[in-house]
Amino acid sequence: MRVVLAYSGGLDTSVILAWLIEEKGAEVVTYTADVGQGEEVGVAREKALATGAVDAIVEDLREEFVREAVYPALRASAVYEWYYLLGTSLARPIITKGMMRAVKTTGADAIAHGATGKGNDQVRFELSAYAINPDIKIIAPWREWKLRGRADLVEYARLRGIPTPVTPQMPYSMDANLLHVSYEGGVLEDPWTSPPPDMFRMTVDPEQAPDESEVATVTFEAGNPVSINDASLAPIELLTEANRLGGRHGIGRVDIVENRFVGIKSRGVYETPGGTLLHHAHRAVESITLDREVAHLRDELVPRYAEMVYNGFWFSPERRALQAFMDDVQKRVNGEARMRLFKGSAAVEGRRSEKHDLYDQATATFEEDDGYDQADAAGFIRLNALRLRRLGEERLGEGE
Repeated sequence: MRVVLAYSGGLDTSVILAWLIEEKGAEVVTYTADVGQGEEVGVAREKALATGAVDAIVEDLREEFVREAVYPALRASAVYEWYYLLGTSLARPIITKGMMRAVKTTGADAIAHGATGKGNDQVRFELSAYAINPDIKIIAPWREWKLRGRADLVEYARLRGIPTPVTPQMPYSMDANLLHVSYEGGVLEDPWTSPPPDMFRMTVDPEQAPDESEVATVTFEAGNPVSINDASLAPIELLTEANRLGGRHGIGRVDIVENRFVGIKSRGVYETPGGTLLHHAHRAVESITLDREVAHLRDELVPRYAEMVYNGFWFSPERRALQAFMDDVQKRVNGEARMRLFKGSAAVEGRRSEKHDLYDQATATFEEDDGYDQADAAGFIRLNALRLRRLGEERLGEGE
């Protein structure tokens, strides 16, 4: 049996690689997707081959991640439970898609991953895999083996001479990509405990951010960001620049207790500096380019869209259908937003659109105008009050 293993090179996946060889008798091809997580990508191939992999694939998916996942979610204004910008949720289907390409090219029979049986990632990986190849076999060691924690994994690795980094245990787990870094577990499992101050990687502490604010003007075309401060940038470069600006000013930290798909409440801490900046700038441009009823209808659907993504249904027909609606709405979202960044906040300071501006200053003004007769409002209010007045008459008649 040949297995494609989602591999980071850390303790868990290094042990899984050896376990698949020893317990399953498998030939293992490791698959490491670069979605912007940083330094671990560079050494993954050597680690995998040293641990017994027959091949080790490293693939740069950053462009695909931003263009095919981050930007569609941005166009949909997707936020899960009001705070979470879905950084991990968006990466998983892109990684799985890459793994399934590797299954084809290597002739593998199965895939394996290191997600635990309590988390969301197992669902995201497996739903995505089945959507791409309904007959794929999936191995999830954390649901099978007898190892129960980090100490067991460390001992397993020691006994077999598996090369793993000898570093002090972090008091939390971490997952990073180009959009965000997430932190959970360990000391963060107590929802009353403050995150360690030295934990954050992408953002400075807002209290330590510059004492002078900075302006960032973001331009959008059909809902996609295309430039920052008049510099046209490709997707990777644009998100990187947004991260730099947002991170410098401590923007995008959130600390939430979220509802996992498997039914567990979980405390997660996230930092999404560039995504937060782009989200608020995007909403600002939408405010002057979208019709009221279209915007309200779209906003009613945002929680459903975000829930689909969070729960792992990226490749589902309902997410695709909803994406088509979101993208159709976004055809009018052309313009720019001027954002002021200061000590953890990204405040909208201005917005404009040359193509699709629905804001009419002549009508909105409190000064004299020719386009709006204020006396018309009396009839509008009377009509809307008909049912309320009738209900009021009934209540008074009943002695209320």
